Amino acid sequence: MSAEARSPVGSIAWFDLTVADAVAVRDFYAAVVGWRPAPVDQGGYDDFNMSPGPDGPPVAGICHARGEIAALPPQWLAYLVVADLEISIGRCRDLGGALVAGLIGAGPGERFCVIRDPAGAVVALIEQSAGPGPTSLTEEGAP
Repeated sequence: MSAEARSPVGSIAWFDLTVADAVAVRDFYAAVVGWRPAPVDQGGYDDFNMSPGPDGPPVAGICHARGEIAALPPQWLAYLVVADLEISIGRCRDLGGALVAGLIGAGPGERFCVIRDPAGAVVALIEQSAGPGPTSLTEEGAP
């Protein structure tokens, strides 16, 4: 997820997986799928961008469950692009969904949240034109 590669509203911008042991899971997907990992410095530890080959762009991330993302469920999350995160969160709640993880900065001009739909499925929403920093919302529990 980067400023250079903005995705249209309604599209899937990214996939990632947040787990306790990102190194082991990185190695699993490298062996099973053939992805090549690239470390992403998180200030004391690395998360990983995963690419399909030596010259391919990253297609997914594997992250340690630490800090603001510690409570995310250990499942592959799709990041769906929305125009306005607050409006989408409000609509989610109005239609019987819930906020799982509040607004989190994801990079320059990006922030995301994780929601649960009325059927219980979990997905991330990402706004790619956000201001300089994340705000916070109250979490309503994990899936």
